Amino acid sequence: MGLEISLSGARVMRADGWDAGPLHMAEGQIVDAPTGRTIDLSGFDVLPGIVDIHGDGFERHMAPRRGALRERDAGMVACAAEFAANGITTATLAQFWSWEGGLRGPEFAREVFTSVKVMRDSVPIDMRLQLRLETHFLDELAAAEAIIEEFGISYVVFNDHLPHARLAEGRKPPRLTGQALKSRRNPEDYFKLLLDLHSRRAEVPAAMDALTRRLVANGVTMGSHDDRTAAQRAEWRNRGARVSEFPETLEAAQAARDAGDFIVLGAPNVVRGASHAGNASAQDLIAAGLCDALASDYHYPSPARAAWRCVELGLLDDCAAWRLVSAGPACGLGLEDRGVLEAGRRADLIVMEPETRRIVATIAGGQVAWMSGAVAARFVG
Repeated sequence: MGLEISLSGARVMRADGWDAGPLHMAEGQIVDAPTGRTIDLSGFDVLPGIVDIHGDGFERHMAPRRGALRERDAGMVACAAEFAANGITTATLAQFWSWEGGLRGPEFAREVFTSVKVMRDSVPIDMRLQLRLETHFLDELAAAEAIIEEFGISYVVFNDHLPHARLAEGRKPPRLTGQALKSRRNPEDYFKLLLDLHSRRAEVPAAMDALTRRLVANGVTMGSHDDRTAAQRAEWRNRGARVSEFPETLEAAQAARDAGDFIVLGAPNVVRGASHAGNASAQDLIAAGLCDALASDYHYPSPARAAWRCVELGLLDDCAAWRLVSAGPACGLGLEDRGVLEAGRRADLIVMEPETRRIVATIAGGQVAWMSGAVAARFVG
């Protein structure tokens, strides 16, 4: 049961721009007619809630110190609070299923998926799952497919983090010891694992072809991560993976756009002004029209900050920039019931101070998820 209220006096970001008309909500949805009591939000802005299409910042709550503490249910509650404080009303938790082990291994993945399943109905934020599947993890593909079905995971993205060039030369990759210790493996055993996975690379295309056919048949949205070339994007597109997540080059992003694929970029890249890994600048790709959605990636405050950074740089106007974190990602996830403040959509919205652009209230599904400062007095008074 959601709030039955009308919000008046605020500037409201609608599908076609800002207006000063009231916004009504009841039973978890935006509605046409006034309902319940009216709350004066003069001096504030009301915008659609943020739809985060990919984020792994939840790891710090689920495993706040590697090997020392696991926080399952409490971690999910903490995640929901962080989502809400940053205006995220729909959160896609991007969890690895990888040979890398540790926080990226199957055991931890099951913990995350189980925690979300247990806690999702007790928090107002809509928490969803994405499986990030390492393509060379061949012996665990069947288990991955089973867990996709078990937890109803509707979004799968394919990664390949093997350092193939160095492995082909028989050389150890940089930071191997640290990575091995993170996964609780002996460095020599870890290096052998990498070599073994690399040696089976000829088996991967057929395995991916078969798996993606089944996922497409089951209606799963699929994407590829870190495309570098047009050929890589075409390979995944031909398998039905129509999302290009964090393309690393202009070539890959342009190929995705030319074919009508959906392009997701990292919001931290926009805030920083450049990729931390030296890849294509998200600012440049947005300026070229090569972005449909911004994702939190590893930092939940970044989507809102990135949208306004686009405005400050003159890349987009207010509404176009905010669509990259609301209506855009909702479309990419196939969620037609949110991302826009109009009658019949979910009552997912944020209240923002226009001068500071600080998010002071978040309502998700018609329920208060976050509220702070002077705006709280408007609601409880």
